[in-house]
Amino acid sequence: MSQEILETAAQPETFRDRRITMMMVSGVIAVVLAVAAMTLPVPYVVESPGPAINTIGKLNGHPIITVTGRESFPASTGSLDLTTVHLNGGLPDSQINFFEALTSWLTPSNTVYPAEMIYAPGVSQDAVNSENSAAMTGSQENATAAALKALGIDFEANLAVASIPDDGASAGILKPDDVLLTIGAQQVSDLSVIQTVLADGKGAPVELKVRRDGNEKTLTVTPKLGSEGKYLLGIALQNTFKFPFDVKISLENIGGPSAGMIFALGIMDNLTEGELTGGKEFAGTGTIDPEGNVGAIGGIAQKMIGARENGADYFLAPGANCGDVVDHIPKGLQVIKVDTLTEAYDAVSLIGSGQDGSALAGCK
Repeated sequence: MSQEILETAAQPETFRDRRITMMMVSGVIAVVLAVAAMTLPVPYVVESPGPAINTIGKLNGHPIITVTGRESFPASTGSLDLTTVHLNGGLPDSQINFFEALTSWLTPSNTVYPAEMIYAPGVSQDAVNSENSAAMTGSQENATAAALKALGIDFEANLAVASIPDDGASAGILKPDDVLLTIGAQQVSDLSVIQTVLADGKGAPVELKVRRDGNEKTLTVTPKLGSEGKYLLGIALQNTFKFPFDVKISLENIGGPSAGMIFALGIMDNLTEGELTGGKEFAGTGTIDPEGNVGAIGGIAQKMIGARENGADYFLAPGANCGDVVDHIPKGLQVIKVDTLTEAYDAVSLIGSGQDGSALAGCK
């Protein structure tokens, strides 16, 4: 009888031990699962402030902008900083985990986007780098063209074939890098000439004169009606230039078109006497076209932070980005709204000459 009582009394203690053990094991499993979940890749891209680089200064002991074949006047003081953003994640060969995404969500200077908002599905890091590099090259050429145009320096500008879809009207007739000289006996000065001739022809075959490998050829293309009701040659176009002297921009590991406006300002500063900035610290961002129009870019909130952290007091922002600028301006940074290269140059020149720039247009 006493033995039975002793065994019965021991049962609750054994049950408690087993329950505690199970709870401990469950807890360990939960922790392991939580840690595993935190390290799983997630389809997000983190945008954070990148470095700011003085385009009228030197990098690794070498000038970023050099002019050969014409007298130039490199700046010795002040800065015209191009600004960048750092993108992390969102690519098959570059992903972030949940913990990194969560940390970035809680970091005021970072922005987290769904990957599909930034990259096409399945695109690789190499493909992105190649695209950004091409955009940077085009941006530098446009910047040179815009700077020379603003300074009244003549140069040759043409439209050339960039690519031809297999089903395009010009497939098998035109080739990439063909320079378009005339269309329907009209000199090709810009895209509007092509559009006007095609619209007037209403689909009739059109004669094109092109320069290919240094030789002129006359070709005939029958336009196709596009989805928007316009007749098209079925080609992608690119600007090509022949400048009277060489302008070289030496910058590695930075891509994209958003430094165009700052490059143009740096080139103008190199080609004119005196210190455009007056020794003051400027930064900015914005695409540029050969006519000097400044276009919108991404990541401007992070770029303003990077600019201010690098010591800039003034920031040139595209007018089209003003909606992204408001409420994100770092303390002590004056943002100046610009829509053209001329507006940007005049703003820097005004402040650089020691005048009060507080009345310059900002973002509201």
